[in-house]
Amino acid sequence: GGVTALLRFDAVTCRRGGRLLFENLNLEVGPGDALHLGGPNGVGKSSLIRVAAGLLRAEAGRVQRGELALADEALALDRELPLRRALAFWTGERGRLDEALDALDLSRLAHVPVRLLSTGQAKRATIARVAASGTALWLLDEPHSGLDRDGVQLLDALFSAHRRSGGGIVAASHATLGGSWTHLEMGP
Repeated sequence: GGVTALLRFDAVTCRRGGRLLFENLNLEVGPGDALHLGGPNGVGKSSLIRVAAGLLRAEAGRVQRGELALADEALALDRELPLRRALAFWTGERGRLDEALDALDLSRLAHVPVRLLSTGQAKRATIARVAASGTALWLLDEPHSGLDRDGVQLLDALFSAHRRSGGGIVAASHATLGGSWTHLEMGP
């Protein structure tokens, strides 16, 4: 039935270091959906994103996922390369590198080595890596951290465009996210 989900958890349980973070969690993210994971530190927001990405194994339940791109605290870009070349490493056949650079106002920095970027620029570059991937599902851990108000506005516009084009987003964030999001409050 229906449209294929970009991400689906069926009764997923996750434990880390013997601690139960969540159990029997069901969720579905379809085209155009955006899920905001809220709650205090240590309740499993990052772990949920890592389980969704396939980096962490669920103890129980089933995870179905389509092609995805992940942005967390790791920059995952070669610090010595100019920004555009560092990002090009990650773009697939359907990559949208120039679009992503434009959307995040990074085009003028295309030839600057990654190590010379400011904190905010590096954060936008991490999001650009996801946007340039051409994948439908974006998993983002604290996407707004290190961004100024302009950066946040660029991000909100990028998220809206991605959803309009049939993409889905899961974001763990302490910040309020622009646009309409489904909210999942995590914690005891």
